[in-house]
Amino acid sequence: MNVRRAKAEEAKYIIDFQIDMARETEDVALDRNIITPGVQAVFEDESKGWYFVAEVDGKIAGSLLITFEWSDWRNGMILWIQSVFVDKDFRGRGVYRALYEHIQAMVNGSDEYCGIRLYVDKTNTNALRVYEKLGMDSQHYGMCEWIKS
Repeated sequence: MNVRRAKAEEAKYIIDFQIDMARETEDVALDRNIITPGVQAVFEDESKGWYFVAEVDGKIAGSLLITFEWSDWRNGMILWIQSVFVDKDFRGRGVYRALYEHIQAMVNGSDEYCGIRLYVDKTNTNALRVYEKLGMDSQHYGMCEWIKS
């Protein structure tokens, strides 16, 4: 398995993954005309984030998005994992673990980064189990949000 930064020409895989993920996890139909430029914007402006992909046998098996949060308490950047998706054909094969461990190694190898966070739908018990197996704590913070409609 190979984990690396995604290339702009691979945006089509990430777009399809996000459409599938929204349908699977929240029964939401994303508008391809909105998500396509949204994904492309990340490739055009790295300050928005970085996509990573995991390849298995030359096929893109999964992806995630990293975004950034400055922590004044820690004087460092927290990397947020978002938009996680593993293709159904590759689930249970350690794809997310490989992606996560790659990000964790980036944090461990840098004085700039100080941690990893992600949010998960509380009803997504499969994802919660995976994250907790990797040593993430889901007990400390809750998340509140307001999204303009």
